[in-house]
Amino acid sequence: MSSIPQSKQALLKAINTVFCKLMIDYRSLPDEVTRVKSIEGNTKGSKVSVCDTVAYLIGWGNLVLKWYRLTSKDQPVDFPETGYKWNQLGQLAEHFHHQYSEWTYSQLLAELEQTTSSVLLLIDSLTDEQLYHMPWYEKWTLGRMIQFNTSSPMKRIRTQIRRFKKINGIN
Repeated sequence: MSSIPQSKQALLKAINTVFCKLMIDYRSLPDEVTRVKSIEGNTKGSKVSVCDTVAYLIGWGNLVLKWYRLTSKDQPVDFPETGYKWNQLGQLAEHFHHQYSEWTYSQLLAELEQTTSSVLLLIDSLTDEQLYHMPWYEKWTLGRMIQFNTSSPMKRIRTQIRRFKKINGIN
């Protein structure tokens, strides 16, 4: 059995499950460690902070919402984002880090909650047919594109945050 969601309900469950666990981990961190750049970044050899990981998730969640908003109005979408190609995801991640660099940790967490809530509301408004039974971007369904850019990076980042906590002796 695949751990990749294949239905609306499975996608909602996948996002909700990892998001709740990730937020528990994020909330267990004291503010003073959230800007320490010691987590492996998206560009080879780079290091990012906990705040940068939150910014990354906000950035991708907002892109998912933007993509859907534009396509639902039959407007063109520059995938993954205007000014970036799929082979420039490291630079796009750095863009997200910079975009939210002045935000406090608590503001970032609140924005991540809002963005994730908006993604969940979008999914809830769609049918299994819309999410999984037709190509949406090239060969990928909308459900798969949402999963690629929400629950999958949340899982990866949760592993990184748990490692960060262990290395820094944070329970």
